[in-house]
Amino acid sequence: MAGMGRDAVVVGYDLSDASRRAVWWAAREAASRHRRLLLVHVFVWPFSERVPVTVPAQEEVVEPLQQALRRELAVLVEGCREIGPGLDIGSELPFGDPSEVLAATAQDAALLVLGAVGAGGVASHLGSTAAELLARGSGAPVVVVRGRGPEPGTGPVVVGVDGSAVSEKAVQFAFDFASRHEAVLVAAHSWSDAPLDPYARVQHWEVPWTEMRDDALELLSRSLAGWAEQYPDVTVRRAVSAAQAAHTLVEEAEGASLLVVGSHGRGRVRRLLLGSVSHAVVHHAPCPVAVIPAGR
Repeated sequence: MAGMGRDAVVVGYDLSDASRRAVWWAAREAASRHRRLLLVHVFVWPFSERVPVTVPAQEEVVEPLQQALRRELAVLVEGCREIGPGLDIGSELPFGDPSEVLAATAQDAALLVLGAVGAGGVASHLGSTAAELLARGSGAPVVVVRGRGPEPGTGPVVVGVDGSAVSEKAVQFAFDFASRHEAVLVAAHSWSDAPLDPYARVQHWEVPWTEMRDDALELLSRSLAGWAEQYPDVTVRRAVSAAQAAHTLVEEAEGASLLVVGSHGRGRVRRLLLGSVSHAVVHHAPCPVAVIPAGR
């Protein structure tokens, strides 16, 4: 599977409504990037985990299922052609474990797009395949299509900025996306990784709020330096907050067309493959979330 999705926009499809929305989102993005679109449905034999017995005439059952899935993929491909006339589109129906196959297929992809909820999932929870792929923390940037918010270009692009190396990659991704979709870019930074309750309880502390805000704005200026000149068509709004980062980003993402974060940042959890902030926003953001891996 490695190399199959090279430089393509790869989208995972599992028959769920969430993954169907991910397919339409991926088609628009592939058309905007002038990239090939690859639809992948990983075929999992439905009895392999639930019924530990051999099913009589198993081969006779598998083929009709595959044919039905091929027809479903063909319908999706035609829908994608309506979104992006002339779009180069491929579809694959491999056997295997969904997270393993998609990780290998999208190893050298431009982008991997997934629905927020798997087949039979609950709307407030992240699908198990998406969660596992995000936890890997490597390969292509991953977009988790959440909510039913604005289409790209009709809402701002929000990017979390914390001064880390992966944050710089997120800023680059966000500028590129905002430029292609003619969207406003909101660069958001939260200067506190800790709850503010201790400040409230220790009344004699004199917290230098003005100085902290100035430092936050300076960090944003450094992080955005050069990109604004490279993308002069993108209008940038800066947002700084003393609230926790995940809360700030989810709040700013209300009405956004995309929220962009690094897989992990500068905090104490940077050793984890998926940091606490990115973990929180992919579960709770009201719009699609792009997670940029550190190694990309």
